[in-house]
Amino acid sequence: MELEDIDQKTLLPPRLAPGDRVGIAAPSGGFDREALLEGCAIIAEMGFEPVIPEGIHAREGYLAGPDKHRAEGIQALLADPGIKAIFCARGGYGTLRILSLLDYPRIRNSPKAVIGFSDITALLYTLYKACGWVTFHGPLATTLPLEDWDSRNALKKALTANEPLQYEIPDGIMIQGGRAQGPLLGGNLATLCHLVGTPFHPSFSGRILFLEDRGEPPYRIDRMLTQMKLAGCFAGIRGVVLGAFTEGAPVEEVIRLVSQCFAGTDIPILGGMAAGHTHPNRVFPLGLPALLDADRSLLEYRMPATAPRENRV
Repeated sequence: MELEDIDQKTLLPPRLAPGDRVGIAAPSGGFDREALLEGCAIIAEMGFEPVIPEGIHAREGYLAGPDKHRAEGIQALLADPGIKAIFCARGGYGTLRILSLLDYPRIRNSPKAVIGFSDITALLYTLYKACGWVTFHGPLATTLPLEDWDSRNALKKALTANEPLQYEIPDGIMIQGGRAQGPLLGGNLATLCHLVGTPFHPSFSGRILFLEDRGEPPYRIDRMLTQMKLAGCFAGIRGVVLGAFTEGAPVEEVIRLVSQCFAGTDIPILGGMAAGHTHPNRVFPLGLPALLDADRSLLEYRMPATAPRENRV
């Protein structure tokens, strides 16, 4: 299976409005029911109607049901015009197994907001690569209860407001100075690395690369960065933003490895973003043009992440 890279025709999802129905998908690992209900209560507080599909609580080992079941579940939500956005229930592992089972031509011209992180990175990147969709690296339905008010508010703003997001990072770490503009793209390092050599092979030429991870010791981070570099994934990138690297390599080790990986380049590299496997986990629209200013510890989007309702595709 080969995917045509159509990301030059980026499509914004329609802006959410109060009362919109928001689907819950489980393309990856099994999840805690109580955490999901708590997350759905927060989605309702945002003004939306959470929709929990029948069969979402299926299990097959560490997965939320068989591959076909998970693929059909999210495909139905992606294709349903009554569902205006999709929160993924959990990451873990499993999204990679269903990427080739989804019907991208069927949904390509009907973008909608898809939100998640961790293993969901594979889905977010592929929807961008295959359909040109702007997607959202942000809290899962089961992690929403752990987020602070600012994170929830930023997420709601990204989905509903006619203004771009801007992040001034008080704890930003300038690894290489400078400014760069381009679509922000990326996510979980391990998941992106697992796409190498597949029909969903990642490429970040002309983009600002965002990376985060959890539980990875230095040698594994080194190995993944090296593999992706040798595979050409980083050729032509314009900048790098590092989110959280928790429960693994110390921050200074991550900085050292990233500095080695991009040695000899003059691209800006900024660390210290509160995004990924951490709380708060700030939302990042993926595929949306942004300005990275490493000297000022600033990431500023150049446009809203959603389109007005009257401009629906």
